[in-house]
Amino acid sequence: MDQDLHKIRAIALPAIATNVTVPLLGLVDTAITGHLGATAYIGAVAVGGMMFNMMYWLLGFLRMATSGITAQAHGADDHIKTDEARWQSMSYALALGTAIIVLQWPLLMLMRLFFAPSADIDVLAARYFQILVWGAPAVLMTHSLSGWFLGMQDARNPMVIAVTQNIVNIVASLILVLGFGLKIEGVAFGTLIAQWAGFAIAIWRYHTTQHRPTKLWNWLLRGGNRFFSISRDIFLRTLCLVAVMSWFTRTGTAQGETILATNTVLMEFFVITSYILDGLANAGEAIGGSLFGAGDTRGLRRILRKLILIGAAVATGFTIAFIIGGEAFIALLTDIPEVRITAANYMIFIIFTPIISFIAFLLDGVFIGCTQTRAMLLSVAIASGLFFLMLQISVENANKLLWTAFLSYLGVRGLILCIATPQLLHAASRNKRGKL
Repeated sequence: MDQDLHKIRAIALPAIATNVTVPLLGLVDTAITGHLGATAYIGAVAVGGMMFNMMYWLLGFLRMATSGITAQAHGADDHIKTDEARWQSMSYALALGTAIIVLQWPLLMLMRLFFAPSADIDVLAARYFQILVWGAPAVLMTHSLSGWFLGMQDARNPMVIAVTQNIVNIVASLILVLGFGLKIEGVAFGTLIAQWAGFAIAIWRYHTTQHRPTKLWNWLLRGGNRFFSISRDIFLRTLCLVAVMSWFTRTGTAQGETILATNTVLMEFFVITSYILDGLANAGEAIGGSLFGAGDTRGLRRILRKLILIGAAVATGFTIAFIIGGEAFIALLTDIPEVRITAANYMIFIIFTPIISFIAFLLDGVFIGCTQTRAMLLSVAIASGLFFLMLQISVENANKLLWTAFLSYLGVRGLILCIATPQLLHAASRNKRGKL
């Protein structure tokens, strides 16, 4: 087998297995609440889940900066820096997770004001938030360790962590909701149990990994400026992503419970697609970052080309699958007639989503691994500006405009990263010359 394809497969397949479990959680939560007889439960999971997505997306630099820095240090065969990246990230994750718990009440109030849900959804979403907030330190530290494993070209440990965590989540939620009748509380407690179980597994897997000890002042101080510089760009880039996705949910909420429930069901198609494409992006992140750290411009160019070809094939497969089985999948998620009918009317947008979005996902991964975060920030900022500008257009069907703006946002992100790719390759070339 081609060596590049073998490397991609070795990272991508475990990463895809890891990522597939994440949308499965959303599917189970949506399917459970979708059969409780009221759209308010579906809406509460959407709004309550977005509350945490906003925070965890904004703090996603803990995983991404760690992965990129670690991958480049691994490519340069610098073991001290790989250890420093891990401990720095975990320390920041613990501090930030603790801060979320301490500030939970003002955070909840701010998010309620932003989403402005109906009274029924507001009560249920608040219950969901107040339970899950206690998992923040576990979630963030698990993300830090998973990013470090990926940077070390190890996608198997994150797979073990995520699969175990998500199995616990699914089983616990089903038992608590269906067995004990806890409804939204059961979904939340099931997830909380799984978050701490996932962190325990991450620590166990870390202790089975060979590592070199580093002195306290080394890992705390060395490389801090670079970590914060990369994290700042990723934070601002993620802020744009959160703004788009949050406004998407908020716009659906403003159109009533049926549209909110419809968009929540349809978004599961996008989530499944995105997490599988993210598996390929993770391969680009780990392999691309290592090649960048080693200054291997030729190898980086080959990996980019092969990732795009594989991504195009995967996206085409999703499009065909959505054409054939889209309505059956909707029926699996909900038995509410008005939601099924409305969702079927919007399937045309879902069918085109994989083809339009795959470039953005794959190049995002490579740019993260190479820590070329300024170009990533620029691409998302411009695409987000277009999204919000399009929503100012006055049309009869506001939800169709919302989906059109969302697909435009995804396409523009990929286009700008394509334009920035030669600059990334030039930076890798400079990196190589610096080693000579």
